[in-house]
Amino acid sequence: MRFAASLALAMTALPGIAATSPALAAPPAAPAPVTVARYSFDAGVSATGRVAENSGRGSALTVRTADQGRVTFTGTTADKDASFPAACAATAKTCPRALLEGTDDPDLDPGTRTFRWGASVRLTRAQVTGSSNVVQKGVVDTDSQWKMQIGATRGRAQCAVVGRGSAKVYLVRSSVGVADAKWHTVMCQRSGATLSVYVDGQERGRLAVPATLSISNNLPLRIGGPNFNAKSDMYHGQLDDVYARLG
Repeated sequence: MRFAASLALAMTALPGIAATSPALAAPPAAPAPVTVARYSFDAGVSATGRVAENSGRGSALTVRTADQGRVTFTGTTADKDASFPAACAATAKTCPRALLEGTDDPDLDPGTRTFRWGASVRLTRAQVTGSSNVVQKGVVDTDSQWKMQIGATRGRAQCAVVGRGSAKVYLVRSSVGVADAKWHTVMCQRSGATLSVYVDGQERGRLAVPATLSISNNLPLRIGGPNFNAKSDMYHGQLDDVYARLG
């Protein structure tokens, strides 16, 4: 106490030195999340086969098809959703397939930053014939990936990430199913060392991931399927409001 009192007196005696310390500056606020891609599908598809991007940051989508597959846009004039081809029988010689493809947008390569991706989904258990890929950038055997899919066994929402320089897949499953013919909102979130899955606004699963896991690849955004291989994890239900958010 004596030392503190003597120090205070000494500071008041010296010109230009305040007796009390100035208030510490508050740390800068973290940047607000930014939507870097959003697809409402409300305008349907243009005559050139393009689907509009709604955030102003991302790129329009191209409709890609195989074996006469189609993406149809149904609903009201102001509120449409996208429907993907039905699942094929195991004995089918050809299988109509379709997906929506964006570009290799740097905003969709989050590195180690917080990143969220989501969609509204509607499908039945019969429409889940494999791990139905909703939206992704990158594939498992390339240099990193983020993905949302619906699992084949119980129709649960799944979020997956793969980091650069590693083949290890980190996948978290929701504790509830979404393949019940009702609309559900699903969101995946990677924040630091945690990968989470949300269904209808509630966290339904989380998984620890390395904080250093970095996601960046040179592949395009794809919605409704990964590719047109003979056996591919195509999505067969309805989708709406697909988005990606950085930060």
